[in-house]
Amino acid sequence: MKSDIMGVNLSPIAEAREIELTELRGKTVAVDAYNTIFQFLSIIRQPDGKPLQDSHGRITSHLSGILYRTANLIEAGIEPSFVFDGKPSELKAGTIEERIARREKAMREYEQALEEGDLKKAFSKAQQTSRMTPEILSTSKELLGLLGIPVVQAPSDGEAQGAYMCMKGDVHAAASQDFDSILFGAPVLVRNLTISGRRKVPGKSLYRDVKTEVIDSSRMLSDLGVTREQLVDVCILIGTDFNAGVPGIGPKKGLKLIQKHGCLENVISSTGIEVPGYDDVREIFLNGPRSDDYSVKPGPIDHDGVLEMMTSYGFSQDRVSAVLKKIDAARKAESDRKKQRSLDNWF
Repeated sequence: MKSDIMGVNLSPIAEAREIELTELRGKTVAVDAYNTIFQFLSIIRQPDGKPLQDSHGRITSHLSGILYRTANLIEAGIEPSFVFDGKPSELKAGTIEERIARREKAMREYEQALEEGDLKKAFSKAQQTSRMTPEILSTSKELLGLLGIPVVQAPSDGEAQGAYMCMKGDVHAAASQDFDSILFGAPVLVRNLTISGRRKVPGKSLYRDVKTEVIDSSRMLSDLGVTREQLVDVCILIGTDFNAGVPGIGPKKGLKLIQKHGCLENVISSTGIEVPGYDDVREIFLNGPRSDDYSVKPGPIDHDGVLEMMTSYGFSQDRVSAVLKKIDAARKAESDRKKQRSLDNWF
């Protein structure tokens, strides 16, 4: 599924292992917030493609996703921390411009499909029009805070920050749809964490089962026969959010070139390929901005605050109350389980 966030597509060479959420019980994960919220905005829509809205016309798809999907994670014994992007690198300007143009084109096609009464096409095009407004950003952070979910502000890329938290051992895994987390150094990447289930294939009358997947970085690199630094070079050849890549080079060809020549410099000198600014892109992935100013410790739920916020956006008080009770019960059960395990280990 395409979203406003793309990253490097390593599907042709990356082997993921499908898992049940229960395999992550007792674990903490750093969730790529922008990536996840865009998924909510894309998926949680009305049949004609319009996002969920309250009576004032305010978008609420992201609030629904954050409340219900986060509750599902916590019920499975998983504690998420949402990591938000900071200031984007100047090298990302071209990618951002492309995304804006793609979104505007999709919006024109969406409106045309509505006029023609083609709801299937309208829904598909609408999914590509999602954008992160200041209001969506601020209300997402507000709701997460009220739910006691840690909110981490990255200095630049959220995926780089999540990978860093994972490298330090403060979280078990980085969760994102993109493979960039591996380039940023995450030892474990979880994909489809918040969107598993039966999903429509964009643009087609088909549905497919989306399973949560795990990629162990060290195993993946070993299978490919490259180091992380070499994989970064492969991706620079393919093209990243920070550079255009070389026309005609995809994941498999890029991998073969680096396996054969060892590094990007050798590929360039041996083949005459031009890769402008590759050093700067490599630096972003290997040594880009990260912060130690964060906590992954969940806080208590502000029940009254959540209820007041969600009902002000038209959500049912009874349904929201039921979700909060589910979260409380799940956290208590997980706490009891850990205490019992500690006692068992003692004896």
